[in-house]
Amino acid sequence: MSMTIEAIRKIYTLPFFELIVEAQKTLRENFTPNSIHLSTLLNIKMGTCPENCGYCSQSVHYASNIDPYKFLSKSEILEKAQTAKQNGATRFCLAAAWRGPTNGQIDVLSDIISDIKKMGLDSCVSLGLLKSGQAEKLKSAGLDYYNHNLNTSKDHYKNIATTHTFEDRLATIKKVQDANINLCCGGILGMGETEDDRLSMLHTLAQLPTPPKSVSINLLTPMPGTPLENEPKINLLEAARLIATARILFPNSFVRLSGGRDKLNQTEQAWCYMAGINSIHFGSEYLLTEYTALPSAESDLTFLKSLGLTPLSEKACQKRCEKEC
Repeated sequence: MSMTIEAIRKIYTLPFFELIVEAQKTLRENFTPNSIHLSTLLNIKMGTCPENCGYCSQSVHYASNIDPYKFLSKSEILEKAQTAKQNGATRFCLAAAWRGPTNGQIDVLSDIISDIKKMGLDSCVSLGLLKSGQAEKLKSAGLDYYNHNLNTSKDHYKNIATTHTFEDRLATIKKVQDANINLCCGGILGMGETEDDRLSMLHTLAQLPTPPKSVSINLLTPMPGTPLENEPKINLLEAARLIATARILFPNSFVRLSGGRDKLNQTEQAWCYMAGINSIHFGSEYLLTEYTALPSAESDLTFLKSLGLTPLSEKACQKRCEKEC
């Protein structure tokens, strides 16, 4: 997509209600109205991560008092996948706290991915930085999506992590897209970044050879013991502006509200849906750590019903045929 930061800023700074209307128009032109996609995320390995991402309580660099655990067994993972399907999720995502997987771990995960696919679920993983050849192995196993967020802008990234670089993240994104795996990619709002940083992140996403299939919008949950533990809660209207801008920039992509949703009340969540969110993570005990407990699947489904939103598979949500997307 050829678009300058100035053009993105022009969208972002539209009068608020005009921006929301334009986002809703874009959403309804490309997706089934009042539909929402449900994805469930499982953290398959907790803590002891060697990276120093300032937002993450799973880093070995910070004393955040989480209870680490090693790689879950295949039977535990598949049991959670079956529960996710019963709750109404159509995608199941596996996340792990490490710099990146070994080739042996890729082999183990490939076997698990194949079984998840046999359940009729779309598969997704969030495994950090990939080495050469690993994306191709995951693709051969049937992996549908790889999540690897930019998190923030290139300029701000050095303030968030120093054990790897923004370019390292882009290199993994290239490996994923070169292997023809759908990319899920977005960022985290509320990490001390500026408006320019947020727009720069969207600009980087817009310059990728293929737009992300899903754009993840996370709202920082300040974790005790991490460098960002005292960051203030992001202004909801700022978050809604960025969501709406992402919806307009990526008309055929799912825009997912991920981390931080548990800290929003139902009115605040409704504003996010109005701004263009049409996918959420749901049905997990928590997202990644116990500090980010999600509402129960039953509670979420009841709330979505009250808004008139119907959970559908990704294919059913998409209004246009694939050749147009």
